[in-house]
Amino acid sequence: MTSPKIDGPQLDFFSQDDSAPRAPAAKPAPPPPQPLFKAPPAPPRITLPSPPRTPDDPPLRRIVLGHYAVDYELKRSARRSIGFMIDDDGLHVTAPRRATLPDIDNAIRAKQRWILTKLHERGERRAKRDERAPVTREDGARLPYPGGEIVLRLQPAARSHCVFDPETRELRVGVTANLSEAQLKERVKLWFQAEAKRLFTERLALFAPQLGVHYRSLTLSSAGTRWGSCTVAGNIRLNWRLIHYAPALIDYVVVHELAHLREMNHSPAFWAVVGEVFTDYDGARLELRRRSHEMPVLFGD
Repeated sequence: MTSPKIDGPQLDFFSQDDSAPRAPAAKPAPPPPQPLFKAPPAPPRITLPSPPRTPDDPPLRRIVLGHYAVDYELKRSARRSIGFMIDDDGLHVTAPRRATLPDIDNAIRAKQRWILTKLHERGERRAKRDERAPVTREDGARLPYPGGEIVLRLQPAARSHCVFDPETRELRVGVTANLSEAQLKERVKLWFQAEAKRLFTERLALFAPQLGVHYRSLTLSSAGTRWGSCTVAGNIRLNWRLIHYAPALIDYVVVHELAHLREMNHSPAFWAVVGEVFTDYDGARLELRRRSHEMPVLFGD
């Protein structure tokens, strides 16, 4: 049986009528808002290096300043305020005995920009000093000394000795067959230290009466770039490496420390005391700062 033939269009009850009105299509959801600036990943915390400690050294405290962990030495004293000092050994904090640890940490944070800047400057100076070529163990090596360079003369000898000839400006060192590099270095170093003690004592004796002060003792130090210190009791420490510098720079450091016996600070009154006998202290300060990385390295030391 065949289906009847139907002329004209047929109705399809299952297809969609294009002529019928349609509901508007839903718009896609907008993407989530993006931040204007993407926060960088948190940098790792950096611990600033501190020099090796001995069992006799006081323990260090640590504080976090931004992304830096800073170790510092804390000393208690009778002073009324919290003071800061930075040298090659790092940050030193002196605080009144009544100051609490939170008070001290808050004071450090208040000065953190200055502290971090000075610590980085010290690190750069230390790096420059480390780049210096050491004085070689050879006859004719030149070493800086007040009044000009001196010449190292190494001479074979049955007994080791170290003698300076002021006329030829030669430091003559007797080298025995079994003298080691370390022993040679130590002999030259001891000679420079003895010269430093002699010269510093002479300059202290000259300037102390001019300033109207009396000091109690003089000892030599080996600090990296801290040239001197003076206690209330009159104990003065001077860096023996000053012996490598011009006499005027040595005199400035000597006067600086003696002046502390009248003004134990760095106030305008202190600098006025220094200026009584050393007028160009600003020039000397700048010269010491500029040349702090030029001290000779004796045989790799």
